Amino acid sequence: MFDIVLKNGRIVDGTGSPWFYGDIGITEDRIQYIGKIASEHGHTVYDVSGHYISPGFIDMHSHSDLYILEQPYLSAKVRQGITTELLGQDGIAATPLPKQYVTDWKGNLAGLDGEPNIEWDWTDVKSYLERIEQVMPSHNLAFLVPHGNIRMEAMGLEGRAATPQEIAAMKQLLRTALEQGACGISSGLIYYPCVFADTNELTALCEVAAEYGVPFVVHQRSEGDEIVESMMELINIAEHTKAHLHFSHFKVCGEKNWNKTAIVLKKIDEARTKGIEITFDQYPYTAGSTMLSAILPPWVHEGGTSSMLNRLKDKSARERIKKEMAEGFSGWDSIAAWATWKGIYITSVKTAANQDCIGKHIEEISQLRNVSDPADMALRLIEEEENAVGMIDFVMDESSIGHIMNHPVGTICTDGLLGGKPHPRAYGAFPRILAKYVRNDQVIGLEQAIRRMTSQPARIIGCSDRGVIREGLKADLVVFSLDGVQDTATFEDSRQAPMGIDYVIINGEVVVEGDAEVHVPAGKVIRRTYYTQC
Repeated sequence: MFDIVLKNGRIVDGTGSPWFYGDIGITEDRIQYIGKIASEHGHTVYDVSGHYISPGFIDMHSHSDLYILEQPYLSAKVRQGITTELLGQDGIAATPLPKQYVTDWKGNLAGLDGEPNIEWDWTDVKSYLERIEQVMPSHNLAFLVPHGNIRMEAMGLEGRAATPQEIAAMKQLLRTALEQGACGISSGLIYYPCVFADTNELTALCEVAAEYGVPFVVHQRSEGDEIVESMMELINIAEHTKAHLHFSHFKVCGEKNWNKTAIVLKKIDEARTKGIEITFDQYPYTAGSTMLSAILPPWVHEGGTSSMLNRLKDKSARERIKKEMAEGFSGWDSIAAWATWKGIYITSVKTAANQDCIGKHIEEISQLRNVSDPADMALRLIEEEENAVGMIDFVMDESSIGHIMNHPVGTICTDGLLGGKPHPRAYGAFPRILAKYVRNDQVIGLEQAIRRMTSQPARIIGCSDRGVIREGLKADLVVFSLDGVQDTATFEDSRQAPMGIDYVIINGEVVVEGDAEVHVPAGKVIRRTYYTQC
């Protein structure tokens, strides 16, 4: 007797093979049988005629690190079919976290990961993952070691190149964190303090990634003006170290740069032809989202959040910041220059005084506040909110997104920030792929889209028991109607669940049934095991 039987579905198994008809029998947390099953053999039977069954979706870039501790059932993710999230992104995340840096690190993360009402009572990867287990999440969580955290642990928050001794310390800290269950390393080379890392430091960390066979997942230095040079720095490191290079939220930003899309995809192909393993993740929207302080030049962040806020009070520093935001400079992309102040919208703040700014662009807010220069308004918001302010920035092109999506080494992500009025990708990225890019625009075929959402990310992060529909593997499954699936989250009204995701099953337990959320602790913390050490 099976616990659950899914009958009469079109099975898209995650490998890229064509769909086929079949029934799936689930016992406890695993797929026990695929074939024809009489209804009498199931304790609970769902007739899913006319629907597709796929492996559960894996969100390759997420920012739920703190909110998962407050909201074990993350409706935004589970309702769109996400059964596993990859935390620890952009090189700045929850852990490792020495006690003496907790206050400053909260400020550094506030605009990215929010400020949920939680206790910051962990210090390392082991204790953080145990903390997640204590809240009994409804979906699975895996974790990357954030570069900025181990850099902070090795050398504090100084904005300079690391010494050989400090680099050696980072390498050992990385090994320790991986041994505690992390499945790779991330860096965010526009974010403090990762932005201060030189090629030697990145090379050393990639040596450890290669040693353990894990990906180096990176928000590269440039995603626009100098994207080719930025990519080549990382490709050369990967070639030298034999590390697996994975580009976070791969895209080309700024209208003057959109014609580089074919060039950067060719760079990936050329590198792979030489035997360099490269993959990437992508979200399906023309706007990005991050903390508003990402508009600031790197030097402003040196010393942490308190030092940054002090610089914003200095008149001469403000004038320099405004000039550099307007013009950019070699080695640093100005988001403000790409998007303009009409293209940057506020998504979250922490004070009551600025709640009316949410959903408005910077130029509109400056008019509302009678501030003549929108750049001054942006700096004022960062200062008043003590860096706890998020944004959406419109900098991408639909044609470029489609070309990138068609590349076979891609995976899918939400890159979803969950505070305030979030980017719609937090609620709709995966259904949007199915509705817009598979069904409506036919940019990519169904089986290949599912492969990018399931088996490919599972392979990258070492989840050998998930990502494919196969007997004996974990029962993480999504049942959807290709005709009915639709993302409903918009930039104007983003907290909207999608349609057409009819069942979500995680480790053999139903967590979504039609429009009903089933709040059960079905999720697991996924720890990677290594056999590299004697």
